[in-house]
Amino acid sequence: MSNAFGKGHKLHLIDGSAFIFRAYHALPPLTRKSDGLPIGAVAGFCNMLWKYVQDSKGDMAPTHVAVIFDHSAKTFRSDLYADYKANRPPPPEDLVPQFPLTREATKAFNIACIELENFEADDIIATLACQAREAGGEAVIISSDKDLMQLVGDGVTMLDPIKNKEIGPEEVEEKFGVGPDRVVDIQALAGDSVDNVPGAPGIGIKTAALLINEYGDLETLLARADEIKQPKRRQTLIDFADQIRVSKQLVQLDCETPLDFTLETLELRDPEPETLLGFLTEMEFRTLTNRVAEKFEVEAPSVPDTPAAPQGEAAAGPDWPEIDRDGYETVATEDALDSWIARIAEAGAVAIDTETTGLNEMTADLVGISLCVEAGSACYIPVGHVSGGGDLFGSGAKSDGQLDMDLVLGKLKPLLEDAAILKIGQNIKYDWKILARLGIRMTPIEDTMLLSYALSAGDGGHGMDALSERVLGHTTMPIKDLIGSGKSQIGFEQVEIAKATPYAAEDAEVTWRLWQMLRPQLSPNRVTTAYETLERPMVPVLADMEMAGIKVDPEHLARMSNVFAQKMAGLEDEIHELAGQKFNVGSPKQLGEILFDKMGLAGGKQGKTGAYSTSADVLEDLAAEGHDLPARVLDWRGMSKLKSTYTDALQTHVNADTGRVHTSYSITGAQTGRLASTDPNLQNIPIRTEEGRRIREAFIATPGHRLVALDYSQIELRILAHVADIPALKQAFRDGIDIHAMTASQMFGVPIEGMDPMIRRQAKAINFGVIYGISGFGLSRNLRIPRAEAQAFIDTYFERFPEIRAYMDKTVEDAKRDGFVRTIFGRRIMTPGINTKGPAAGGARRAAINAPIQGAAADIIRRAMIRMPAAIRDLPAKMLLQVHDELVFEVEDKAVDDLVDAARGVMEGAAEPAVKLSVPLVVDAGTGESWAAAH
Repeated sequence: MSNAFGKGHKLHLIDGSAFIFRAYHALPPLTRKSDGLPIGAVAGFCNMLWKYVQDSKGDMAPTHVAVIFDHSAKTFRSDLYADYKANRPPPPEDLVPQFPLTREATKAFNIACIELENFEADDIIATLACQAREAGGEAVIISSDKDLMQLVGDGVTMLDPIKNKEIGPEEVEEKFGVGPDRVVDIQALAGDSVDNVPGAPGIGIKTAALLINEYGDLETLLARADEIKQPKRRQTLIDFADQIRVSKQLVQLDCETPLDFTLETLELRDPEPETLLGFLTEMEFRTLTNRVAEKFEVEAPSVPDTPAAPQGEAAAGPDWPEIDRDGYETVATEDALDSWIARIAEAGAVAIDTETTGLNEMTADLVGISLCVEAGSACYIPVGHVSGGGDLFGSGAKSDGQLDMDLVLGKLKPLLEDAAILKIGQNIKYDWKILARLGIRMTPIEDTMLLSYALSAGDGGHGMDALSERVLGHTTMPIKDLIGSGKSQIGFEQVEIAKATPYAAEDAEVTWRLWQMLRPQLSPNRVTTAYETLERPMVPVLADMEMAGIKVDPEHLARMSNVFAQKMAGLEDEIHELAGQKFNVGSPKQLGEILFDKMGLAGGKQGKTGAYSTSADVLEDLAAEGHDLPARVLDWRGMSKLKSTYTDALQTHVNADTGRVHTSYSITGAQTGRLASTDPNLQNIPIRTEEGRRIREAFIATPGHRLVALDYSQIELRILAHVADIPALKQAFRDGIDIHAMTASQMFGVPIEGMDPMIRRQAKAINFGVIYGISGFGLSRNLRIPRAEAQAFIDTYFERFPEIRAYMDKTVEDAKRDGFVRTIFGRRIMTPGINTKGPAAGGARRAAINAPIQGAAADIIRRAMIRMPAAIRDLPAKMLLQVHDELVFEVEDKAVDDLVDAARGVMEGAAEPAVKLSVPLVVDAGTGESWAAAH
């Protein structure tokens, strides 16, 4: 053991929990081939630790090091404030079994592994950092967590492991507007929605900084709150003073955490090769095992074959040269451009990537294009870089060393539209839209993101950075290295061309290499048909829909916002009358006091601070017992969400040039193949409420046109009847019988004619619940009936339809054997965690059962969408939206009937000829001047 920790010693404190979640979300999950154990986060964690060990040299080299973990969700802060971190969702089910493995990994690297019951990792880090400082040494906290920035000061710094950037007092002040010694005061005022720290309502970081800088510290501010001139701010600080003080206790780190070890025990030790390689081999990490063995100059142990990328680690690729960012060419002359065009024509394929002024494809301008035709050979063609700030359409002047954009596009257009030359992209829909707005429609295309998705849907993200790490073993250049972040962030157009070239050209080369690695895996994994018929053709279809957009009436939205505001005010008056006094309806603390202290309602859960939980679950339970006030509060909250999320927010998404809203669809957004809509999300607008329908009234047709909505009827139940081969359900669908009434009749022995609506409702809840693996508890909550009664319903259901149980059991059996399930159209959906034990197993089992059904429904509507452009080409109509099982069109008045006939024909026949369903697909159609009227 070394001498006592003191001057000249440097302690590195690694935020282990942050490392784990970063590893989990950065890379697609990996399952161990031998037993299906989820180990993707462990793989990423080990790679980060190994990189840390390799990089910790020079001035930053530690003498002592430890990895600190959170022990459990419950800490002393939970006793202090019952709702602390209450809003945080539980960790993903496939991550839970990996937590102990990351501890084993840390020990295998011969690094101290620390966690303490009832204390957060941040408190342990705070205590060790303070001890190191007091002993005369230094502490470096390896984390970017803002909560740890209160510790920065003499002898304590932070290192952001993502940006590899040191965080000192200046960086803290840039973020919070105050020095590290006042960070806690800022956080107490601003609160934290992630950790459910309440703070002061309506006061954010900037306002908090202004107040603290003016009054010096939090207690002085609260003591002199009555001096503040702004009335609302003054009243907030007076009314919520106690809440703010509790918030400070929640965010203040504990530097006196009781530890049963000393700093000396954290002395840096080299890994023991045998121990580390043993762990890596057990985890089946071939690539890292080889790297570690090479570093220690020992023979690498044998590792079993891992699954095909991108499920596993980096696969062994061709004998390619290392990626060399310094070797890329900047194309600045017409001769150089002509040379590249000739090379591409000869190669017959090119990887392409665009650089733009922003992320919105409908408003971003082109800055440059990168191309690659083989490993080690890529270029960047700048066309929109500026100097002196601004942009080409503002004050900036075009940088030297660039070709004219029109010249470049004119020469590239024939090549990019040449059907004999393949264009390869990563998330190529983005580049397709950028170029389409400039008059170029790329064809044919390949997408490495979609190749990865076809191979391993359900195994996490399919972004370039993740795939590059996973498939190629290469870390791409972070964009923030070029454009910065926060207030100092610049647009890519302002990046120097010499710096932009290696970044942009690398993207093209990585894309080309990914294509070379992933494309050959389609056939052996039996997903070629799924990729060619369900993934690849979606790109131009969705791009055209997104560019078309849908017209929105902003005045209608503004009126609705006003209506909602008035209704909220009316509800507030009603709530105040029911409560017998006025109070802040948006304050959980005040609401809890009204419900449980003044009104004496049962079910109040009170923490040490005296605050009650007033979550939606609590209010729904009270409302179900017949209490009006919590029911009205739920109405008020619902109205508030509609206003903020839809009627207010949608107005900001109206494109100034088109007057339309242009959502963006993610093809890989869900493991089952369902599309995800973002910026704005148009798939979650409520349809069953009056207010939700009013929102859809704002989506309108242009004059002389109508909107047409076509929706599959009960498509998932029809697919279940087919795949589970249920004679009674299949016959009912063929005969056009009310499926829910038929199910109720089968289960409860009652005639369909004159059936009690409540019995039908129960059958409907079971029909749809079974598809998602609903439990007796879940059904009892949905129907508000005793759990035993709900479970009896489910048992009866399986007795009447034994084919469903047989389907479920076989699906789980197949998933456990293969590690994936397939839809009837060949889509492969991975089932990570299906072979694990404990709580995670139930969720994995339910997901495996549901995936082939929901996935097949997604496949059917994709097949319809892909065929639709050809079917309506001669009609004055456009397909605008896809929302779950519904397609929305805009069509000239005179062609409405023709559009309905054509679109319905495509949708109802979408499964064929690939699959001959044993039940008919039925599509309901509606039309109107608005989306609401079309339903």
